[in-house]
Amino acid sequence: MSAVRQFNTRAHKALADSQLQRALAKARSGFVDKRAHAAASEPDFEHMRDQAREVRQRALANLAMCLEQFEQQVLAAGGQVHWAETPDDLRRIVIDICRDSGARAVTKGKSMVGEEAHLNVALEAAGITPWETDLGEYIIQLAKEPPSHIVAPALHKTRGQIEHLFRDAHRLGERALDEVSQLVDEARAVIRERFLNADVGITGANMLIAETGTAVLVTNEGNGDLTARLPRTHIITTSFDRVVPTWDDASKIIRVLARSATGQPITSYTSFFSGPRAGNEQDGPDQFHVVLLDNHRSALLGTEFETMLHCIRCGACMNHCPVYQAVGGHTYNAVYPGPMGAVLSPLLRGAPQDDALPNASSFCGRCEAVCPVRIPLPGLMRKLREREQQQTPAIASRWLLRLHARLSRHPALYRSLTGWGSRALALAAGGRGRLRRIPLLGGWSRERDLPAPQGGSFQQQWQARKGRG
Repeated sequence: MSAVRQFNTRAHKALADSQLQRALAKARSGFVDKRAHAAASEPDFEHMRDQAREVRQRALANLAMCLEQFEQQVLAAGGQVHWAETPDDLRRIVIDICRDSGARAVTKGKSMVGEEAHLNVALEAAGITPWETDLGEYIIQLAKEPPSHIVAPALHKTRGQIEHLFRDAHRLGERALDEVSQLVDEARAVIRERFLNADVGITGANMLIAETGTAVLVTNEGNGDLTARLPRTHIITTSFDRVVPTWDDASKIIRVLARSATGQPITSYTSFFSGPRAGNEQDGPDQFHVVLLDNHRSALLGTEFETMLHCIRCGACMNHCPVYQAVGGHTYNAVYPGPMGAVLSPLLRGAPQDDALPNASSFCGRCEAVCPVRIPLPGLMRKLREREQQQTPAIASRWLLRLHARLSRHPALYRSLTGWGSRALALAAGGRGRLRRIPLLGGWSRERDLPAPQGGSFQQQWQARKGRG
């Protein structure tokens, strides 16, 4: 089955899933309305977006220097930086650190790079139990599902589905779980004990500040702080492109990140980690490790797709995308869904199934309009479509284009055939004014009608009106 047909099959299944549609409908207005209010409440928001874009451009332009400075500062603080070229390398490095720490269980904060490397599966295979601590990640861990959104991993779940998961997993007897607050309280009670018993804590990082070797983590639950500070070892898994030169640069990203993601001026927790516990500190880890993943990102530097590395993972593009809003994240069958995933997944993973993703767009432009760092996502998707067409052109498309090119060289024959085709389509419409089925174009006409030709061709009408003039 072709990649496009696979995507279409998943999309039809998602559209027919009533529970998924209810979950998407609730999230749809929430994210969009909150982002719109946050942008309208900040008179300088467009200027803030320009500043954030400039930070990402400057960071990539000076990437080698920033990364070298970041590593030097981490080493000076007593931490270690590890370089992972592939997901396999990242998994190996993390597992080695866990084994050196004698870890039997680890707590994990949300990390898209961890998802990208399928880290939980690798930890379990190594005999180490990963416990997710982000509420959304915890829910999908119980459901044994991948995330459907990069900010709200359990966006596709309804309250009723979450209640059933908790009742099956927690075995706490009869208790009320009718309200969202009750679900949150129960998850907090279960996860809190795991914070205290974990040997290693693994988090992601939204940014890396080169001038001080500091990792920045933004959350709304505080689980990142507990994951990073309570275990003896703290491991950060992220990608090298998260680096920014200075604290001032980081503040410019923070100003647009939460406003774009959740409509907040700033998240509830903005945490900064700069190495292991110092001698005069009462808490914090004894070991501090930063694992930086490449996974084909370096190949994008200096190319027409470099701007994709500007992405700050806010999720605004998918929140506003009519395709994502209709079918959800699992339809993309990728760690990164939505418009940003339609570009990033083919570039990082390059699997045959990713060929369909750049086509999963209406090209309405809303993703680019709301992107806090102004990534031209529709343009990048078009470039991927062009590249795929050049590499593996469909036989039918190639012959149709050749036929059209030849006909265009013979105007009389072209006019004759198009005139005949217009009359044939008008007859096929049967006086209804529209065509519901078109031979050889069933995939297109299955979801829409085509207006039937009215009268002669444009050239015929032009000639007739010229004669009357």
